[in-house]
Amino acid sequence: MAFSRFQAGTLIRAAGLGATLVLLAWMATRTNWYVGMGLVTLAAVGQAAGLVQFATRSAREVARFLDCVAFDDTSASFSGLAKDSAFTELSAAMTRVLDRLRAGRAEHEEQAQYLQTLMTHVPVALVSLDENGGVEIINMAARRLFGSACTRTSQFAEYGAGFALGLENLRPGESDIVRMERPGGALQLKAAATAVVLGGVRHRLISLQNIEAELTAQELDAWQTVIRVMAHEVMNSLTPITSLATTAKGLIDDTLAAMPPEDANRANLTDAAEALETMARRSEGLLHFVQNHRRLTKRMVTQIETVSVRRVFARLQRLLAAELAVRNIQLTTSVTPETLEIAVDAELLDQALINLVRNAMEALKEESDGKIALSAVMAPGGKAVLAVADNGPGITAEQREKVFVPFYTTKRQGSGIGLTLVRQIATVHGASVSISETPGGGATVSLRF
Repeated sequence: MAFSRFQAGTLIRAAGLGATLVLLAWMATRTNWYVGMGLVTLAAVGQAAGLVQFATRSAREVARFLDCVAFDDTSASFSGLAKDSAFTELSAAMTRVLDRLRAGRAEHEEQAQYLQTLMTHVPVALVSLDENGGVEIINMAARRLFGSACTRTSQFAEYGAGFALGLENLRPGESDIVRMERPGGALQLKAAATAVVLGGVRHRLISLQNIEAELTAQELDAWQTVIRVMAHEVMNSLTPITSLATTAKGLIDDTLAAMPPEDANRANLTDAAEALETMARRSEGLLHFVQNHRRLTKRMVTQIETVSVRRVFARLQRLLAAELAVRNIQLTTSVTPETLEIAVDAELLDQALINLVRNAMEALKEESDGKIALSAVMAPGGKAVLAVADNGPGITAEQREKVFVPFYTTKRQGSGIGLTLVRQIATVHGASVSISETPGGGATVSLRF
């Protein structure tokens, strides 16, 4: 065994040293060989040094081994010990430990690289906030969300006071929905926080998930349910009223036709006939109103295909050319890059853009130099953004929150379903709709696919 070989080596070296010392003693007491005594003395010193070095070699190597473990240095080698048969097993044990440390370190580095790659590509934005107000943007989703460098919590106010306050009050283990104001439109985000301690410093790791599409879908579903119930009840009530009013007016007309002109009741019957006619006309108007809004309750089925945005814009220009000419409105188009294509239902996209362009035309009816711009660009992150901009009076910030609500309209003869239908079309495509101010005045409605 290694220990017995080490012991044997030590005993042999000690015996040699003892024999040398005995020889030196004999020479000192029995002879006058001073030169020989000097040489034997040197030999004894050398043997003593060799014995000490041999006996402490394992301790030195163990100390070096422990230093390597302490400083995570897996590049060291202890193969030199293997050359000495007394330390073969010790060298093998140290090498095995270093090999396992090396393998464990490589595995940890691979796991760290995997987690870093995972965090980089996960679609949920991750930010870290420390106790001193510092902010660290952790992944690509967070960089795309904030758009610019954000290193202090004080910069959160740029995205709305509610957003900054919401993140400031968010405690570890809690979640909340916060509204983030951005140039491209506001976003509804689900924020969740957890506590992490790194290097003795406490951090809050916050995840920000865009749930705008989910909230929009739920809101539309709620409105569809409300409209479906209202339409059912209103139509059930109005249909017999309209029928009875029309029938009653017909009976009165027949009575008036057979009644002498000088009859005293003729005037009263004429007033009753006019009242019934008004009732029937208003009932029919309400029926048409309800039937128009029932379109919002129909489930949209999409047939997705890849379409050229430039061709879509050209088709809209031809379709709306006559209406634009009558109103003296100039329509321009811009597509960047010109080869931009998106995967959509072409008919639904046409319907959404036609609604937006006609809304813009209505907004420009009082303008002498009306202009509408259709544009499409590829935004950072690979999202296509289609926008309809006009130079009309614009839409106030208060109205922007309401225009997507069914029945709400800013026009005297409006139905209040145009923009709601646009948002419904966007939702079935996984897109979002936002309204912003056009530079120089007017409104811009953007569809982000």
